[in-house]
Amino acid sequence: MKKVLITGATGFIGSHLVERNIREGNKIKILALPGDKKALDFKSRGIDVVYGDIREPSAVNEAVSDIQIVFHLSGVVTDWTPKEIFDKVNIRGTRSICEACLQKNVDRLIEVSTNDVFGLKENVVINESFDFSSWGEPYADTKLEASRIVWEYGKKGLPVSIVYPCWVYGPGDTTFVPLLAYAIKNGRLLFWRKNAIVWPAYVENLVDLIMVLAEHPKAVGQGFIYHDGESDTLQNFTSKIVKSIGKNPSQLYIPYWTAYAAACIMESLWKLFRKKSRPLLTTYTVKNLGSRLKFSIEKAERELGWVPPLSYQKGLKKTMDWLKQTNTEQWKQK
Repeated sequence: MKKVLITGATGFIGSHLVERNIREGNKIKILALPGDKKALDFKSRGIDVVYGDIREPSAVNEAVSDIQIVFHLSGVVTDWTPKEIFDKVNIRGTRSICEACLQKNVDRLIEVSTNDVFGLKENVVINESFDFSSWGEPYADTKLEASRIVWEYGKKGLPVSIVYPCWVYGPGDTTFVPLLAYAIKNGRLLFWRKNAIVWPAYVENLVDLIMVLAEHPKAVGQGFIYHDGESDTLQNFTSKIVKSIGKNPSQLYIPYWTAYAAACIMESLWKLFRKKSRPLLTTYTVKNLGSRLKFSIEKAERELGWVPPLSYQKGLKKTMDWLKQTNTEQWKQK
């Protein structure tokens, strides 16, 4: 039995990681904001909950106390919120957790980052040896800085590993498949680049890799890109959602630069009028859903002997079965 701390435990990936640690028989502690309903549910199941903010050293120190393994998933996962929030949570929060882990001599810190940190290089197959590269977007760039902080503390002697997941999906998803399904349902799905590529990353596979990183000696000081082992085009991916929810497929294309210009205008108007809702288009979304990036996961198999346990086809089926059971009004949560 291991004593583990999970930050971001009430989020999509974090919730799956909590369930996996329960099955493994580990003693679990989570750091959650006061009033988090999911945290109350976990507490009712016997999980130790520390209430506090990832940016508060006192709360972080309490959470890390008497812990062997820290899974750091806490972060702002959206493309539309004030820049200072990204900075405070993704950057300052990561430094706070790293400092506490170093001071408390934890056995391992696992950072869940994103493949976005490698930038937008389309003419190569990206692997973990590539330098980080900016998107000019707050989510991607603050996650990049957070990963740099983790490596900084690794050089100070903290045993760290980082996973860079691609497009994470699965039951409980709130940021990828449900948003596409919402757009399809309401006839709002647009394409702005033919044959844009997505790299699906089934959440249970990701959790399995995270657990391997927490134990494998060769994982220390290493980062690993993760996806299901194959890509799909965005059009094909959405067509599978269309088939699952029984809607007509979208064939509406607009030029990439038209979409990007529209996103810039919308973002400017939303900021000008201080709207709290998310614009229909953001520049991050246009870049993300219009990319043809390529990623390799060979390192995980080569160094750790790990391959995704579940295929993309099986993971997607489980996700579509879950999606059909959810309330359609809950699809737009981002």
